[in-house]
Amino acid sequence: MSVLLKEDLSVVGCGRTDTGVHASQFFLHFDCESLIDKEKLKFRLNSFLPEDIAIFQIIGVDNDAHARFQAMSRSYQYKISLEKDVFQKDLSLEISHSALDVEMMNKAAIMLMDYTDFKCFSRSKTDVKTYECSITEAYWIAHGNQLIFNISANRFLRNMVRAIVGTLLEVGKGRMSLEGFKNVIESRDRKMAGASVKAKGLFLTAVVYPKHIFNK
Repeated sequence: MSVLLKEDLSVVGCGRTDTGVHASQFFLHFDCESLIDKEKLKFRLNSFLPEDIAIFQIIGVDNDAHARFQAMSRSYQYKISLEKDVFQKDLSLEISHSALDVEMMNKAAIMLMDYTDFKCFSRSKTDVKTYECSITEAYWIAHGNQLIFNISANRFLRNMVRAIVGTLLEVGKGRMSLEGFKNVIESRDRKMAGASVKAKGLFLTAVVYPKHIFNK
């Protein structure tokens, strides 16, 4: 950005995720002294950036708008391939020849919305001041040869979604009961939860902001 706009500036992203996680929607903000041609800048940025990053749109916002702190909610998807799919090998977790009880996994997922403290799904060494999160939706859907977990909340802890998915898979494989899943949450102990699934199947899919910050 500094090279293209010939200004000493910095960008602030809407959040951070574990290495290897994807984003189909991601926001960042920057302050610029000069007027810019948004379409021209988008074209130049996409020519300048590496092939795995694409700029979709540049939007004018209020001077005090903040990509991270003003986000009202975030949504993630985790994708599981139920058979070998060479086109999804870097974008999903393959679980072949495994019978998963999706109905039980959905019953367990719904239970997440009864709680707000998710220390049991947080990375052990973290600098967060609170483990409180408000989950507004959590469910699995079947799509072709994939199972997709959808979850939205006002905020997420580091490693939280991957740990939730790993624990829900324990339920789906019959290794953990619904009561056991409940006990994991209430324990506030990361060691009680399942192993975190691989980062490659996780996607940040949506970030929601208050409408008043958009001015152009």
